[in-house]
Amino acid sequence: MLLVIDVGNTQTVVGCWDGSSIVTSARFRSVTERTSDEWGLWIHRFLNHHNINPATVKAVAMASVVPPTTRIMTLMCQDYFGITPFIIGPGIRTGMPILYEDPKAVGADRIANAVAAFRLHGGPCVVIDLGTATTFDVVTRRGEYLGGVIAPGIEISAEALFHRAARLPRVEIQKPPTVVGRNTSASMQSG
Repeated sequence: MLLVIDVGNTQTVVGCWDGSSIVTSARFRSVTERTSDEWGLWIHRFLNHHNINPATVKAVAMASVVPPTTRIMTLMCQDYFGITPFIIGPGIRTGMPILYEDPKAVGADRIANAVAAFRLHGGPCVVIDLGTATTFDVVTRRGEYLGGVIAPGIEISAEALFHRAARLPRVEIQKPPTVVGRNTSASMQSG
């Protein structure tokens, strides 16, 4: 079993890959103050809850955009699984040429998304990730990472509207009843 970890600024996603598909996954709040022991116990509990014996984890792959948490998660993997994780980051050979001016500046999550999209669908393609930031990444026909766009994420945008527009309420991020909103909340959700 491969334990996969995606450490983002807002959420950390943990999943199990059995060689052909994701068996299960869960989202945890990314809290930089969380210790390696807390992460280890949370992940063990998550695995046990899904009837997965932690001893079946034979490898760990991780993408992280939060350096302090990367160190904590590495320690957790070593202490709780006896495994040093494979960490996607600058210098890791993915088979995808990075045409960014500074290849080391591209987030691990963006590279992982681009490699996966190209392997699944070919190129050219645009990969959209709706996280803390909304990213649009472009992969060429030949499978090269060209670059992309980084914009505020949905939650950041909604919070900004609430704080900067006096008459707009804070709304829950959910699918609106229709694309064209017929009230302020639904209009904001459509946006």
